[in-house]
Amino acid sequence: MLSKEILQALKGYTASMQKEVTFVVQTGEHSKREELVEFLSGIASVSDKIKLEERDTNGVLRSAVSFSLEADGEDTGIRFSGIPGGHEFNSLVLALLHASGTELKVDDSVKGIVQGVKEKLNFEVFISLSCHNCPEVVQALNQFALLNPNISSEMIDGGLYQKLVAERDIQGVPSVYLNGKLFANGKVDAATLIDKLIERDPSLTQANASKSLPLQDVTVIGGGPAGVSAAIYSARKGLKVTLIADRVGGQVKDTMGIENLISVPKTSGPELVGNLVSHMEDYDITLKEHVRVSDIQKGDIKTLTLSSGETVKTRSMIVATGARWRELGVPGEKENVGNGVAYCPHCDGPFFKGKDVAVIGGGNSGIEAALDLAGIVKSVTVFEFMPDLKADQVLINQAQKRDNVTIIRNAATRQIVAENGKVTGIEYQDRATEEVHTKALSGVFVQIGLVPNSQFMKGVIDMTPHGEIIVDNKCNTSESGIFAAGDVTTVPYKQIVISMGEGAKASLAAFEYLLSHEVPEEETSESAAA
Repeated sequence: MLSKEILQALKGYTASMQKEVTFVVQTGEHSKREELVEFLSGIASVSDKIKLEERDTNGVLRSAVSFSLEADGEDTGIRFSGIPGGHEFNSLVLALLHASGTELKVDDSVKGIVQGVKEKLNFEVFISLSCHNCPEVVQALNQFALLNPNISSEMIDGGLYQKLVAERDIQGVPSVYLNGKLFANGKVDAATLIDKLIERDPSLTQANASKSLPLQDVTVIGGGPAGVSAAIYSARKGLKVTLIADRVGGQVKDTMGIENLISVPKTSGPELVGNLVSHMEDYDITLKEHVRVSDIQKGDIKTLTLSSGETVKTRSMIVATGARWRELGVPGEKENVGNGVAYCPHCDGPFFKGKDVAVIGGGNSGIEAALDLAGIVKSVTVFEFMPDLKADQVLINQAQKRDNVTIIRNAATRQIVAENGKVTGIEYQDRATEEVHTKALSGVFVQIGLVPNSQFMKGVIDMTPHGEIIVDNKCNTSESGIFAAGDVTTVPYKQIVISMGEGAKASLAAFEYLLSHEVPEEETSESAAA
């Protein structure tokens, strides 16, 4: 299962392990157990600090294809039910290294929130090995478990636990359960998990309320291509720079194929994000990840309050928070997210194998989704609101060649129909005849474009009715010292290469602004005292 190249790489990764890590596999019978043991044995062969032990755990582990990690004989709280290959292989490797003593790259304020949890939290994360979003959730919860002995986290491969998936009516991943009850599903990231912990216990942020960074020259909000570009350009000017992001990479992290980033013929979202992070690490940039900006006080010195409870004072700001998937806003949509309504065909497509599904949206993302799903599901029906498709002709031609892809134009979705907690169909209106039709379906994938992530800036700067931040040709907003770049702005054509350029432009504009706006001496001394 593990190639010589992978084993050689693992040997290098594990060379500096500080603690002995044991894979504890539950005894018993399972058709995949031999494969699991072989898989873990291969990993254990690369270091004498990795052991494999088969043991009856008296119900701690779910089945004979479940295993846990112990560090120097102590339970880490990390469990895997299934064989973590595919996208989850990285989750296992990181869990192994972190359990062995490799430093966790977690912001101190986030650490404080997690370590402050006093109640017992047992997380279960249902995943698909083809889901590229799931590892972020698995890895975050594994880190939570390592930070706090009151927390445990179990990755569950839905493909191996079909009965359990059916019992819980799970139709989308990642699906996170806490102490046996649904905690989060659909589009989940580490910042969402932190937010939900704070919702359960607001006192978790109290320890951070008195914390404040030294006065910053530039604070960038958003970790996508525009934000990272702005941060790097600012740091290269010798400025004090902080980047705040709920997750570095943003929407790009969910993009599988990228072929139009000039000079890079082909890459993927996760690979590009890794390169962005690596480039950013070459500079003195303070990164505050997995937190959000909850309040902004304007002025010559702007004060930002973070969801973690901390504050940041800054001379200038660059807003580069990007955009998110647009929702239909019809009855039955929000109520059925994770139960038949989905936004990521890569993640949730395998749950609809052999079933009839719909894709809402006839742009590039919609037709690409239909083509992805066509190889998995029984049939795909594309619903486009306008009389003509907006996708590139090359994609339309490919869709028309597929026997199991049907395209319905000029169709207005009225509602998503569900019975007993599962999607059963879609009701739509023919806009030409005004006739209402119902199409029987098991799943609906919404692909109708993006909404700017600008809500937190409402009342601070001017925006369009659609929520885009209004900028001039130098990325200036309506408020002095606040700049904006990328998909969150009025700049047309939402493309990675354009966002990178706009981020650089915003940084240069901020530098120009700072040259002409001296810091009052009392402000500098007050910030240093904080």
